[in-house]
Amino acid sequence: MKVTIETTVKAPINKVWSAWTSPEDIKQWNAASDDWHTTQSSVDLREGGAFSSRMEAKDGSFGFDFAGIYTKVVTNELLEFTFGDRAAKVEFLNGENGVLVRETFDAETEHPIEMQRQGWQSILNNFAKHVEAKL
Repeated sequence: MKVTIETTVKAPINKVWSAWTSPEDIKQWNAASDDWHTTQSSVDLREGGAFSSRMEAKDGSFGFDFAGIYTKVVTNELLEFTFGDRAAKVEFLNGENGVLVRETFDAETEHPIEMQRQGWQSILNNFAKHVEAKL
């Protein structure tokens, strides 16, 4: 099953794209809640290039790597990637109110769909706050 989430970021497209693809920025926004953080991030922004983010609970109780391979990169427009046996795409759509960021991903079967949607949406909301705070 595919899940789609989105938010509008009130910032120029180049700033939105840069924050999404810069390891230093990713470490600042990539968390679903305040008790989590991203401690490491790497990005090889090209088709066939790898990316990885280390997400950890701030209390040190749990952590995991989110990693994958870019399958399509269209600067300021689209990223498609695989992670494990799943796939996702992120669309960056310029509009009059800012940039609509739409993320569509293959859900996994271990957790309820709504829980996955909420987690990914929380990260996307943090992303928008991060970008807008940098302006």
